[in-house]
Formats: sequence, structure tokens, C-alpha cells
Amino acid sequence: MSARTPSGQALARHGWVQAVAVVLAGLIAMGVTAALGLWAAGAADLPDGAFPRVVAATVVTSVGGTIELSGDAGGLADSSAGLTVIPLSVTLAGALVLAAGFLRPLRHRAVAGARELAGWAGRIAALWVLGLLGLALAARQTFTIALGDDTLGEIGDLFGITPKVGFETDVPLTLVFGLLWLAGVLVLALLVARGAPLPPRLLRFQESVRPAAYAMVVLLLSYVALGLVIALVTAATRGHAAETFAVILLGLPNLVWLAFTIGLGASWEGQVEGPFGLPMPHVLDEVLRGPDVSTLNLSTLAEQDGRVWWLVVVDAVLLLTVAFLMAARSPRRMRAWQHAVHLAVALALTVLMVCLVGRISAHYGLSVLGIGDLGGDLGGELLLRPELWSALGLAVLWGLVAGFIGALPARRVRRRGQA
Repeated sequence: MSARTPSGQALARHGWVQAVAVVLAGLIAMGVTAALGLWAAGAADLPDGAFPRVVAATVVTSVGGTIELSGDAGGLADSSAGLTVIPLSVTLAGALVLAAGFLRPLRHRAVAGARELAGWAGRIAALWVLGLLGLALAARQTFTIALGDDTLGEIGDLFGITPKVGFETDVPLTLVFGLLWLAGVLVLALLVARGAPLPPRLLRFQESVRPAAYAMVVLLLSYVALGLVIALVTAATRGHAAETFAVILLGLPNLVWLAFTIGLGASWEGQVEGPFGLPMPHVLDEVLRGPDVSTLNLSTLAEQDGRVWWLVVVDAVLLLTVAFLMAARSPRRMRAWQHAVHLAVALALTVLMVCLVGRISAHYGLSVLGIGDLGGDLGGELLLRPELWSALGLAVLWGLVAGFIGALPARRVRRRGQA
């Protein structure tokens, strides 16, 4: 019998059993994070045993899956609802676990063949599709909305109005977006990890791409860590611990990465109306609440709380830090202007990602006999969207300046080797 080739031995080291472990670990991390966050938010009290289905829907939306909402209020009334939001805490938990599991068998190697990497990623992707399919099929439920005992309730009884709102998953779109999300996580893991092997044809790109990608991941995770500290201090000193932990476990990156872009000078448009609200910090709700769309930026926030100008300082410090880190991990022959260009491109792509995943759109309402929205607790709207092109322009400007300045002291750092 012929001896195994090194590539064949490598493929045997990370086969189907290891892929099952990686996918299960990722799904468990996401499911536990979503369940704890929803439990802290009070979703455990949902009727008809809906809690597990809501957890499944949360995990599905965290990887870009599509949840379709439907409404039914009988023949004389109409109910409508819509929801677009990504719980980025759940997304981040799954991404970190999957990336670590994907990279673990590849560590301590300099080069890996494209066939080997594709085979290992393909095993994970196949099992990921099966797991995501099961979650997508489980994420469906219908709720009945109580009209209460007042006049509105009497009208409902008179006309036989029983408002219902339900959700289900668009399975094909969910599988497509879930696969794209997984591919993005695995590719980013290879780009960020300094010790991860690359195919020989891609080695020439690692000097410019890997340090910048690593710097952006450090930047985003630093914001999450800083936000976590602030949230824990808030929970300990001001109460509302359950609501704060719900925010931490479901949407902390949504808030801190929004703050990151605002600190760069970016503007967002938003509106909060009805019982919807932004739980933390309260200043966001104060700026956005009203019947019209409002602008959310440093100026409008400073009218409510002048401390928001510290966001500019935090952005400057963190960007200079990661710029220095990027330059220190790059070859010594690179010049400061090259580091500036690399950071500008990386920061623009990072801000683009934050703007795409940070959008929020939610609404629901009930109308009777085609006459308007009944309002009150039976209608509301939440909207948050970025002014994209100005945000990208500011990211390029910040990246050029921070990349150039951060690269200057990095010249004195002793390199251990090539990037």
C-alpha cells in the first residue's frame, strides 16, 4: 500500500467528526446567548410555549436569515408587522466560536493547499446548512394580540376582531445568507490569524491584508469590551440589571459600533414612535422619538448630553492604537503612506459592514374598517439607517490620518519576522 501524502494526512486530521464538533459548538454558543438574552428581556413568559421558537428565530436572524411577519385580524380589520434587525451579540458569539474551531486544526503550519482548505470548509458548510435548516423550520409561531377591556376591546368583540401576528422563516433565503455569512467568517478568520496557513498563491497578499484585517477586528472587539464594562457598571450602579443584560446578550455590538461610527462624524436617520424604544443609552431614544424622522449624530446627541464628544476622543485613541499595531505587524520596508492607505481601505470596509448590519426597521399596527392605525400599544415604529456615503468618506479620511501617524512610532519596533 502507498503511504499517505502530507496533504492527505492533514485532511484526515480534520474530518467529519471535527466538523460536527465545530458546528455544534457554534450553534450552541449562539443558542445559549440568544436564550439568555431573551430570558433577561422577559421572553420566557411568551404564551403557547413560544420561547424556543423565538430563540431559533433570533439565531436565524443573527446570521442574516429572513424572518417574515404576518398579520390577521379577521374580515373587518387588518394587522401588519415588519421586522429587520440583526442581534449582533449572538452573531459575534457564533462567529468567534466557529472561527476558533475552523482554525484549530490548521495551526502551527505555514502553508496549506487550496484543496485541503476547501475540503475542511466544505465539511463545516454542509453541516452548517443542516443545522440552519433545522432552526429555520423551527422558527415559526403565531401570537394573539389582546385588545384589553376598554372601548377598543368592546369594538373588537362587537366586530369579531381577533388580531394575530405570526412569524416564519424564508427558508431558501435563510440558507443562502447563512452560507454567505459562514463563508465571510471563515475567510476573515484566515485573514486575521497570523499563524493560519494560506495557499501558496495567496501568500503575497498577506503582508498588506493580514495586518489591516487584524487591526480592524481588534478595533471592533475593543469597542465591544469597552461597552461591556460600561454596561456592567450601569447595571451595578443604576439598577435595571435584567434589561441591561438583555442588551448585552442581544445587541451590545449594535450600540457600540453605532457609537463608533458616530464618533467618526457619521450621521444616522431614525425614528422611534409608539411603545418601541431603545433601551440603552436613553439619550438615543430622546433624540429619535417623535412623529418625524430625526438625524442622529454628534451635534444632535450633544444637545441632550455633552459627554458624547468623548466618542471622538475614544475613536482617535483606538484608531491610533490599531494603526500602530498594524504597522508593527507589517514588514519594515513598508512606508507610512502605504500604512495610511491600507488602514483607510480597511476602515472604510469596516464602516460599510457596520452600516449594513446596524440597520433597524420595525413596525406593527392595527386598522379597523380600513381607517388608519389605532395607535396606542397596538401600533409603533422603529427606524434606524445610516447616511452611507458620508460615513464611508469620513472613514477614509480618519484611516489616512490615523494610519500615517500610527505608523511613525512603529518604525522603532523590532519585528520578529515577516507579516
